Amino acid sequence: MKLLQEDPILQTKGLNVFYGDKRVVSDVSLDFLRNRITAIIGPSGCGKSTLLRCFNRMNDLIPAFHLSGEVLFDGFNLYAPAVDPTEIRYQIGMVFQRPNPFPKSIFDNVAFGPKINGFRGNLEELVERSLRRAALWDEVKDRLKSSALALSGGQQQRLCIARTLAVEPTVILMDEPCSSLDPIATLAIEELMRELSEDYSIIIVTHNMQQAARVSHFTAFLMAEHGRIGQLVEYGESRQIFTNPQDERTEAYITGRFG
Repeated sequence: MKLLQEDPILQTKGLNVFYGDKRVVSDVSLDFLRNRITAIIGPSGCGKSTLLRCFNRMNDLIPAFHLSGEVLFDGFNLYAPAVDPTEIRYQIGMVFQRPNPFPKSIFDNVAFGPKINGFRGNLEELVERSLRRAALWDEVKDRLKSSALALSGGQQQRLCIARTLAVEPTVILMDEPCSSLDPIATLAIEELMRELSEDYSIIIVTHNMQQAARVSHFTAFLMAEHGRIGQLVEYGESRQIFTNPQDERTEAYITGRFG
């Protein structure tokens, strides 16, 4: 698969991911560009989330995980021996499928990461700035000491985005961030993603083809075929992928004929 001729923030080169003897990502080479939203689509079980978790080394938490090939962040190998996975997770933040606020106040949720990371600036300003960037400030500014668990599902997900922004990452990973939200909350998250892409590089895994077409600049289609999981079938600009796919398997998937 030809790599894009622009400035990538993240790259995979010949990436293979294994859980024990089972290969779940197969020889994937991809460029993820700065200040762009890239969607990863494909049927359930095709390796999308596994690929996403390679970028902030969340797969390290699975004992049988190992990989071959390279994952590069700004040209540096994320899996080099000297790399601290915790530091990587500050620079490459993640928003999960279901909102997962801590059982703390709204303020303490956003302040948590900076505090444990030794932040020495004005914490109140940082919390406000992060909540504003997540389009949540006006809704919660008068109840910052209230429990985050009292927020609606869409508000909780935006709070989790604010919590990610508070540690000032470069890249934001999103794993099905709208799957548990209603249509109105989903549209709010999508609009927020568009705004954030001016300052952050975003990679989103989604089963929602309409969402991928609406919000992403680029799309990668993965599938499992002939016993090979996590094959990259097609990668390109989203408008081309969704209007004129080059591979018949991509067309079959996005039109709902399989998957």
